[in-house]
Amino acid sequence: MHDFEFKEGQLWCEGVKVSSIAERVGTPFYLYSYKTLTDHFLKIQKAFAKLDPIICFAMKSNGNLNVIKSLVDLGAGIDIVSIGELGKALLAGADPKKIVFASVGKTEEEIAFAIETGILLFNVESEPELEEINRIAVKMDRKVQAALRINPDVPAPTHEYTNTGSLKKKFGIDLGTSRQIFKAYKKYSHVKINGLHIHIGSQITSGVPFVGAIKKVITFIDELSAEGIKIEYLDIGGGLGIIYKNEIPQTAQQYADKVIPILEKTGLKIIMEPGRFIVGNAGIFVTKILYVKDNGLKKFVIVDGGMNDLIRPMLYDAYHEIVCVAQNKGARQKFDVVGPICESGDFFAHDRLLPKVKKNDLLAVMSAGAYGYVMSSNYNMRPRVGEIMVKGDKFKIIKDRETFKDLMRGEKIVTW
Repeated sequence: MHDFEFKEGQLWCEGVKVSSIAERVGTPFYLYSYKTLTDHFLKIQKAFAKLDPIICFAMKSNGNLNVIKSLVDLGAGIDIVSIGELGKALLAGADPKKIVFASVGKTEEEIAFAIETGILLFNVESEPELEEINRIAVKMDRKVQAALRINPDVPAPTHEYTNTGSLKKKFGIDLGTSRQIFKAYKKYSHVKINGLHIHIGSQITSGVPFVGAIKKVITFIDELSAEGIKIEYLDIGGGLGIIYKNEIPQTAQQYADKVIPILEKTGLKIIMEPGRFIVGNAGIFVTKILYVKDNGLKKFVIVDGGMNDLIRPMLYDAYHEIVCVAQNKGARQKFDVVGPICESGDFFAHDRLLPKVKKNDLLAVMSAGAYGYVMSSNYNMRPRVGEIMVKGDKFKIIKDRETFKDLMRGEKIVTW
């Protein structure tokens, strides 16, 4: 569910017409609904209230400072994957004791900053990483907490690039190695290994893979307990799917109903890392038609947004619904919706049915709140677009559109 809807033929975001925002700020831009964003977080909070988990928003899905602060103000923690994300989480007011740090390639600088900040725990992806964290903690004379990210080798019905729970992928530690690490815990003098972490992938609409992975890890926890090794935290990751096209994803409550009976028996402190579920349908990408082209074989709608702004269709062959901001009930035709980038992969949709459209019409690419702006680039020397948030009947620019000066920052002509 989201708060983008048509009223009298015009697309609105909460109490504001999308076209009126475009008139004020220009196109293209990302637009977020505060209500949708916060409602989705509260749905997870309510569904899992019985466990009182630490809900760490996966910042990699949307790193806007105002998006993060909106969630932090509701009690969210943050799941980070870089020193930049940690710095921004702190700027948004996140409690360090609600911050968990993933990533398979943490640098010494990142580890040291996280230790200095006093984050809750590191989600450790390999034995060499654990050794590095311990070395740095010894050097800083600090004790830290860590959870081993278990790779349960569970298949997940999602895109190959977002499937992370297989041993063919770079993520996590196999069960055998994890057991050896726990048995050798004394060698890690400054790391308290007191948690387990799983994250099997992204955009998973069924609860079955989650249940399978959780059960597998809980069996492992029971085996560790029998050997006198105690776990305090279980991080069940994120990955909950949303509706892009015709998916029927589980609701937060349906997911909770499946896993709470399993989790509550453990007595562990549960951590969750939802990202897309919270912000995916809270955002859209608004772009303007520059040209309508017919080459005799195909019809093209050429817009001012490109793959540098929203790369998901090119990268994952991802589907996003595309609607005219001003409804047109005319006969529908098939168009490729493409951008201005000099790549054949610069498209938002192929053979998409749209009504008769013309130059300057606005299109909204729906469900673009997750992995949209955060994955954008300056390819073709294009400035990144602005980000706007609506709350009630007001909208504000929450990230300025970049300028040529921004693009040239730090670059210079040298003499030899």
